[in-house]
Amino acid sequence: MSDIEHLQGRILAALERASRGADKLAVAKDEIPDLSQDLAQERAVNVELAEQVEALKKRLADETSHLRAELATAQAQNNNADAARTQTEKLDMELQRVRRANAQLAEACAALREANAEGVGDAGLINAALQAELDAVHAARRADVAEADAILSVLTPLVPTAEESA
Repeated sequence: MSDIEHLQGRILAALERASRGADKLAVAKDEIPDLSQDLAQERAVNVELAEQVEALKKRLADETSHLRAELATAQAQNNNADAARTQTEKLDMELQRVRRANAQLAEACAALREANAEGVGDAGLINAALQAELDAVHAARRADVAEADAILSVLTPLVPTAEESA
């Protein structure tokens, strides 16, 4: 029986300690603020921030896409400008050839007139004048082709293709 009394004493002591611990927990629980509402608010803010991040990512992707399209357009315009510049340089070169050929033709015609005025018909002068005239006609033709190419290079980007207009 002494064992039972001894065990009963120990159980009562343990219950007393548990009771005191429960009292301390109750006091401590009253002292600790309830953070569940704060946690819920923080979670709501976190959800809002996540939505804002997603919206910003989408906006960034849209802006990036838009800027890439603008860059491609600018590069195409730059390429068109380069082509137009090349065509203009070609046209300028052909016009210079026309001017040189016309100057040669004028010299040959002047020499031919002088020879005719003196009454001397020089076959070499006649050949030179005809060759200069032929060179002038060829140079004028090349200048016309270069001018048409320059005009086409400027107008072609402005005309929509069949695929774009469909």
